[in-house]
Amino acid sequence: MKLSIGNIRITDIVLGAESKVENGTLFVNPKDLEAVVLEDNNIASVSFDVAKPGESTRITPVKDVIEPRTKVEGPGAMFPGVVAKVDTVGSGVTHVLKGCAVVTVGKIVGFQEGIIDMRGLGAEYTPFSKTINLVMDFVPRDGLAPHEYEKSLRMAGLKAASFLGDLGKNVKPDDKEEYEFLPVTEGIKKYPNLPRVGYVQMLQSQGLLHDTYVYGVDMKQSLTTMICPTEVFDGAIISGNCVSACDKNTTYHHQNNPVVTDLFARHGVDLNFAGMIITNENVYLADKIRSSDWTAKLCKMMGFDGVIISQEGFGNPDTDLIMNCKKVEEKGIHTVIITDEYAGRDGTSQSLADVDAAANAVVTGGNANEVITLPKLDKVIGTQNYLDVIAGGFENNMNPDGSIVVEIQAIIGATNEMGFNKMSAR
Repeated sequence: MKLSIGNIRITDIVLGAESKVENGTLFVNPKDLEAVVLEDNNIASVSFDVAKPGESTRITPVKDVIEPRTKVEGPGAMFPGVVAKVDTVGSGVTHVLKGCAVVTVGKIVGFQEGIIDMRGLGAEYTPFSKTINLVMDFVPRDGLAPHEYEKSLRMAGLKAASFLGDLGKNVKPDDKEEYEFLPVTEGIKKYPNLPRVGYVQMLQSQGLLHDTYVYGVDMKQSLTTMICPTEVFDGAIISGNCVSACDKNTTYHHQNNPVVTDLFARHGVDLNFAGMIITNENVYLADKIRSSDWTAKLCKMMGFDGVIISQEGFGNPDTDLIMNCKKVEEKGIHTVIITDEYAGRDGTSQSLADVDAAANAVVTGGNANEVITLPKLDKVIGTQNYLDVIAGGFENNMNPDGSIVVEIQAIIGATNEMGFNKMSAR
């Protein structure tokens, strides 16, 4: 499959009377977006704001972050099986409004929702302090169950991002990226002397608001399977979970998966990017055994020489991570795992809930228990009422001067386990 991505560089977002993209500016008429998202009767109202890099602005509690994209040529449309029909995506031409994002906030769903600071120490820990963010603040109807509320906000964010992405359909991109993924036999013939490297992406799927969707299917209902790497660029995988903010893979992370983009960059140079496998993270032992067995089996069937395995979440999923690593290594395939750590505030606790000698090549996104003080900021989009109960917060963590003490666990993307952010350790 071959996919061309055209990047339309967005340098500003302006709320106004017309929705369009012109000279690098995304103009948005709030009434247009309101009409899209208020089709859902579960949403009582929505308000819109813009948060720009360097502004004294805090966004919380954040549900999801989505990058506006649109299909220009080729089969399917953005977010297949969810917003669009179930057509296979990942080929043709896609336009991206690069440099901006849709951020959804509102009344808390669960305790694992986080913070984006656009300035100060907190901004250093999240990649979304560097994007121009169109923030949608939702008020749900009374009596709405948490899972219904989460679904409504998830769909509203995706619909809004699709609407905005379509504004770039007929705009000439500022630059382009080309991706091509070859069938197995063609890849072997073209690069016979390069090591065959695969990617195993573990998707959060433990239920209870810990879900990831692939072509609209909740991943916990699927066996471990294969996907063409270019499909992720067209929204084939979306977030639907409330795991801790620091290592939650938002939809934006999936759309810009750095493991996929880095492997493509080295494809044909010093490795042969030979395939991508997606697997679920389970609650029960029997399900963990089944999924990890399938992961190892498919890695062997694909003829991988090496595999990168990325995790989402922590604690219970650490067992899935180590099972996948151990069983793939037992097939004679070298592995590198990407995780983060919950090593206690002093860094001396056990980093992972499960370990094995086979996991001898590890990339870490940092220690989520590290404590920092966020300064008072002039503007809050959403509400700070939950900062003492979200994961990474604690009782009496708001100081008299307006500053807030949290673990970096509370910051969206701080220890991302795709390696999306800049933290690590040696």
